[in-house]
Amino acid sequence: MTSGAIRLDGLSLTRAQLVAVARGTSVELDPAALHAVARAADFLAEQVRREEPIYGVSTGFGSNADKLLGGHPMRDAAVDAAAPGRSLHVELQHNLIVTHAVCVGEPFAPEIVRAMLCIRINTLLRGHSGIRVSTLQALAALLNAGIVPVVPQLGSVGASGDLAPLSHLAIVLLGGGEAFFAGERIPGALALERAGLQPVTLSYKEGLALNNGTAQMLATGVLAVELLDDLLDTADLAAAMTLDAFAGRGGAFAEQVHALRPHPGQVTVAGNVRNMLGDSTFIDIRYHLVPKFRQWQPGSWKAFADGRLPEGTLACRQPCFDIGWEWVPLDQRHGRDRFYQRYLPFRGGKKHQPQDSYSLRCVPQVHGAVRDAVEQAKRVLDIELNSVTDNPIVFPDANADHVEQQVISAGHFHGMPLALAMSYVKAAIPVLASISERRIFKLLDPAGNDGLPPFLIGNEDGTESGYMIVQYTAAAIVNDLASRAMPASVYSIPTSANAEDHVSMGANEARHVLAMADDLGKVLALELYTAAQALDLRRDMINAARQLAQQCDTADFACKVHGGPLAGTPDHERFLAEVDSLRKELATAADAFRPGRAVSAAHAVIRESIAFLDHDRALDGEVNAAVRLVADGSILRAARQALSQG
Repeated sequence: MTSGAIRLDGLSLTRAQLVAVARGTSVELDPAALHAVARAADFLAEQVRREEPIYGVSTGFGSNADKLLGGHPMRDAAVDAAAPGRSLHVELQHNLIVTHAVCVGEPFAPEIVRAMLCIRINTLLRGHSGIRVSTLQALAALLNAGIVPVVPQLGSVGASGDLAPLSHLAIVLLGGGEAFFAGERIPGALALERAGLQPVTLSYKEGLALNNGTAQMLATGVLAVELLDDLLDTADLAAAMTLDAFAGRGGAFAEQVHALRPHPGQVTVAGNVRNMLGDSTFIDIRYHLVPKFRQWQPGSWKAFADGRLPEGTLACRQPCFDIGWEWVPLDQRHGRDRFYQRYLPFRGGKKHQPQDSYSLRCVPQVHGAVRDAVEQAKRVLDIELNSVTDNPIVFPDANADHVEQQVISAGHFHGMPLALAMSYVKAAIPVLASISERRIFKLLDPAGNDGLPPFLIGNEDGTESGYMIVQYTAAAIVNDLASRAMPASVYSIPTSANAEDHVSMGANEARHVLAMADDLGKVLALELYTAAQALDLRRDMINAARQLAQQCDTADFACKVHGGPLAGTPDHERFLAEVDSLRKELATAADAFRPGRAVSAAHAVIRESIAFLDHDRALDGEVNAAVRLVADGSILRAARQALSQG
């Protein structure tokens, strides 16, 4: 076996191996599998010699299946002179490819086309298709030479498989069509010549073996779920960062909670979020320790102005916010005595309620359901990778009375198993994008962001929009994803004079999923971009309160608490005592408050490229940077590394 090459045998191709081939790894053909390939090809040749009627070998295709090939052409000599010496059987296979290569639109990316080639080679190695060893070796040589046939994206109805796109693959093998080679788009014949390869003349059933199957939808589906695997983890990471920024509640992610409803994806997501939030001191922080945003004014930090806070104190290094609490008067505590025995009577940034909103609390249920949809798709894709998907199927070694029991017309080319699996994923993608957009909205809305500044900007002069329009972009993408989520698989359009009267549209389905996954990544990037700003603000606000408590006396600290009774009134001493309790609780926090270790690592990567937004500036470059950091996996890698070291 050539070093680094992936050996194909028709039985053991994995998604990871297919992705490796798609990205440039070469292939080798298993010698044992080639024996089965040769056996089927020899069998077909013998049946043709015996003049047995076999679909697609000695008959026409589709609605032409009732037309038997005779020994001589039935057209005039002038037409036949264009292909002297070519048998009708050869012409049948040649014409099948050249007439079916009619896709339109932009070409597929080279990764998808290489994956299609690999899939086609692997399924033909099962030895039930009738292709010759030499033709299969030529197809492998094409792949290994780096020739990438030009395959336009639109043209497959997903039964009989991906006929038109696979014909664009095969036509280059014949010396036709177009291909990319060494970065240049050139005629297929020239690509073969430059690679030192010869065009192939097809024999019995070889055209049908090459273009009858599910390789386009399968290749696109595999690459889509490979992309989604990382995006699912990125979504969990984005939710964890948002939870830290909210100083959220961890009970909804507890292991014992999800043991009671153990959907696999839900359990996985809850565990992921727990791990990513490991070591966080924001999660489940006591309500009264979290101050709320107050618009900064020049006199906001009275102690600093009086010279009692040293230069460089966190809150005063960047005076873009003030902080404060509301004192709960005694006459508003009736009926909540037990609560105020546990928590101090101050309303700050966290609402006094035991649960977060659905977009935070239900992350395991929503993200987990999307994971389960992708896992179902993987199960289908894994089966398809090592399946025979052309027609008719050849059983050369079957104990049969006649050839119709050895060459059987069936429906393995029908893409419905893949189409429905992709429909499930296609419906799930907007769900994940939508809950992410809801978290972005919640971070920006002062009515629901638990004490953070509106649109995450200090805006002391009333001139700044902060992150307001970031949510608009996310909303636009979510709407676009939702409008594309209608399953193509439910809308069959019959073809081939109604011989193919029910088709899967699986190629469109898989193509949509791949494109939609890319847009999902953009929404998650916008959440991470927004959550990083919110996290900075939450951290600085809580740590400002901590530093203030450590460096001020109770009277100065009381200036940050609004609604207290006037001096000399009966409740004033109680007010000061409760303020002092708050100050002491904050002051005893020796270390700065911090997010989870994986969240911290992800946040650091974002801040290497994108600075904290203290005042309005152009955001277009930053948004593009966030999208790139998600697309290239930088943020997720940092989080995973932090977890592996934890």
